[in-house]
Amino acid sequence: MHTIIERELDLHLVLSPGHSVPVPALLRYRSDDPFAVHVTFHLGSDAPVHWTFARDLLVEGVFRPSGQGDVLLWPARWDGRNVVWLSLRSPDGDALLRAPAAALSAWLEHTMRLVPPGTETERIDVDGELRELLTASPAEGSGDAAG
Repeated sequence: MHTIIERELDLHLVLSPGHSVPVPALLRYRSDDPFAVHVTFHLGSDAPVHWTFARDLLVEGVFRPSGQGDVLLWPARWDGRNVVWLSLRSPDGDALLRAPAAALSAWLEHTMRLVPPGTETERIDVDGELRELLTASPAEGSGDAAG
């Protein structure tokens, strides 16, 4: 049995200096996937955008610049409030998002109470994962047809 901790949060997508639009996001943490945080961005289209981050990356980004390459986070003050900036890069484009630091930190704290840092590996069923990989049936139509 696993536990899921979710939080809906309005982030702001920066379109240009001084102009941003709210982007509803769903943050999801699963105790059976203890190293990851899943974020679904609802951009007003039929297909939401999904990203998965290391929980440690988000935790670090609340306190200091973190990440590299496609995902960068850093804390800052904006309009008199503490925020966390999130820069995302993909082949489909780049996005700069602003998250309220207090709400993000509170949600991360819930995940850390559920699975304290350093105990993540205790939540992973390595034997079950290996068993699933080793007993998986080969994909049909893989080219080995008898003729």
